[in-house]
Amino acid sequence: MAALIKAHNGGEGVEPLPHARLHDLRHVHATTLLLAGVPVHVVAARLGHADPAITLRVYAHVINEQLAEAADIFAGRVAGAA
Repeated sequence: MAALIKAHNGGEGVEPLPHARLHDLRHVHATTLLLAGVPVHVVAARLGHADPAITLRVYAHVINEQLAEAADIFAGRVAGAA
C-alpha cells in the first residue's frame, strides 16, 4: 500500500495522497457501503465476516447515524402530514 501511495505521490502535478493502511481502506469501504444503504449482511459478506453481528458491532456508529437519520425523515413526514 505504501509503495502505491509513494509511486502516485512521485508524479508531477498530482495531488499527494495521505498515508493510508490497507485496513483504513477496508474501513472506508465498509462505511461507505453502509451509509449508502447496502444491507449489513451484504457488507459482512464482502468483508469476509462469518457473522453479520461482527459487522454490526464494529460499525455500530455508522448504523446509529442511519437510525437517527431515519427517525428525522419519519418525523418530518409525520409533521408534514399533520
